[in-house]
Amino acid sequence: MKRILTATAALVAAGLASAQSSVTLFGVVDAGVSYQSATSRDPVTGATVKSSQTSLANSGYSSSRIGFRGTEDLGGGLAASFWLEAPVSNDNGATGIASFSRRSTVSLSGGFGELRLGRDYTPTYWNDTVFDPFGTNGSGASVISTVSGNTTIENNNYVRASNSIGYFLPPNLGGFYGQLQYALHENVDTSTDSLLTGTTNSNAGRYVGGRFGYARGPLDVAFSYGESVAEDTADLRRKVSTANLGASYDFGPVKLFGELSQVRNKFDYTATGSTRDSYNGYLFGATVPVGAGLIRAAYSTVRYNEGGDDIYGQAPKVQKLSLGYVHNLSKRTALYATVARVNNRNDANYTGSLLSDSTTGYGSATYASGYLPKSATGYDFGIRHSF
Repeated sequence: MKRILTATAALVAAGLASAQSSVTLFGVVDAGVSYQSATSRDPVTGATVKSSQTSLANSGYSSSRIGFRGTEDLGGGLAASFWLEAPVSNDNGATGIASFSRRSTVSLSGGFGELRLGRDYTPTYWNDTVFDPFGTNGSGASVISTVSGNTTIENNNYVRASNSIGYFLPPNLGGFYGQLQYALHENVDTSTDSLLTGTTNSNAGRYVGGRFGYARGPLDVAFSYGESVAEDTADLRRKVSTANLGASYDFGPVKLFGELSQVRNKFDYTATGSTRDSYNGYLFGATVPVGAGLIRAAYSTVRYNEGGDDIYGQAPKVQKLSLGYVHNLSKRTALYATVARVNNRNDANYTGSLLSDSTTGYGSATYASGYLPKSATGYDFGIRHSF
């Protein structure tokens, strides 16, 4: 009996091995001490209030996560793959594998490229993170990413899109690469009847976008465009469109980064017509390898145009300077330190979107109620281990 069970187990294992070429458990655990401070100002009296917070945070260098991915070789150049990735809040243990909200996809790839289905990163987000020396993580993340993903614009499809169908070009095109993505809104469509009032078919949640670039040797350059339907009711149809162009060039002693970005938030009201807010930004930065370490630096800015200028006749603007150092103890483990400073300009009578979350990226250091944001500073000191 024991021999029969052993043989059966061996056959099952062999069957699984042949059906699944490889399965990998991977992840990142990132934790650090973070100090955030923010100053706000009363536009009438000039009085200022400062708030600050010290915390043990996660994802200061790389986003903490845990995931599973696997590939099966189907023969004839075809392969089937899956990718399930969950966020982890390792500072307090509150979030683990409760959902695979970072990525949950299944795909088929071959000489034609890759067809990928599920929840995935949007093409327009890739430029923001790839061409940011800080990778849109921690206190050093560019204001382009924090403004594009802030709660006022309410673009739920900024970083990732659910229910998406994506196509990726094959990797053998002489350095050219690209992707297209369409995310279904999955709302119920109802036929309109003259006797029914107030009925509407909504496209809210739909995303369409693409990214195309060229990477060869030290050069990497890419352009992306995407459009998301944020609201779609009988009274209002609101679309958020993003266009950005990013590039990097590795000279060896220094690698340079740059990005141009424009986000438009368009409101089409049934009764009053259309209005549009725009957010124009740019970034330039650099990384410098120093022995086992890496120096990182970036300057980013976004100019707001939300229906008019402020009392000074100039559009509000947010600027951010970020400096950091990463010391690699091994291929998997690194120590890091980051400092960043944010300043707001021309906002003395501005009560629009210049809130702490959107201008600093420091959601923990909130501005005093009734005061306008002026500046903020953030520090991160931590350790990152990947597996």
